[in-house]
Amino acid sequence: MDTAAVLTLLQDVAAEVINPRFRALGEEQVSEKNPGDLVTVADHESEALITAALRAAYPDALVLGEEAMSADARLIDAFADAPHAFTVDPVDGTKNFVNGSPDHAVMVSEVVSGEITRGWIWQPQHERSYVAERGAGAWLNGERLTVSGTGTAPYRTARRQWVGKELGGLGTLELTWACCGVDYPHLIAGDAAALLYSRSMPWDHLPGALILTEAGGTIGGHDGAPLVPRLLEGGIVAAPDRETYDAVVAALPV
Repeated sequence: MDTAAVLTLLQDVAAEVINPRFRALGEEQVSEKNPGDLVTVADHESEALITAALRAAYPDALVLGEEAMSADARLIDAFADAPHAFTVDPVDGTKNFVNGSPDHAVMVSEVVSGEITRGWIWQPQHERSYVAERGAGAWLNGERLTVSGTGTAPYRTARRQWVGKELGGLGTLELTWACCGVDYPHLIAGDAAALLYSRSMPWDHLPGALILTEAGGTIGGHDGAPLVPRLLEGGIVAAPDRETYDAVVAALPV
């Protein structure tokens, strides 16, 4: 499937099984994988449709879906060894979705020989598509995307225990938008000085990581090491440039 076809897939799936449930979920359509970790019928159905389409187009590729991994944790080890793989986050920001917030997204990434080669984020309620191909740039609704200056934008973290803490003299940490598929685009747009995460699941970060770097930004670990897509572990810092990234890493731990 070419890049445009994958984006169309995400848009069609969202129109079919996600949008009709937005602000219309019944109690029986929402459950918990773990305390506070919500999943909905829209998550399950959209992942099944996207996974089936990717497997049909790429029968030799591994597809690592967030909900599939919840059912079979061995998939994450298979992903680390796969020469060709896709990640699928069917409804990123599920809690936002359940609570009626438009800040949710559908995300896919492609990893070949350990490198992220393509990434897609579709925000169905905002009708924004973010797409990147390694070495070919990043695009917002078909227009070339580059990082903006941060100005006085706050540093943001997805870890609620860190909210309100001082980041080594750089500023006080504020909460992200609680959805990586919304966080990374806001960072590129200049609405955050940097993003700090303590968890690093591939389906959450690989699409945004490629879109950010192709737009001119920087991403890596809390230790200053480069992002390794197959072996994500520990925390992540995403920044609009290398200087900001280095400053945040030097200011850790918070």
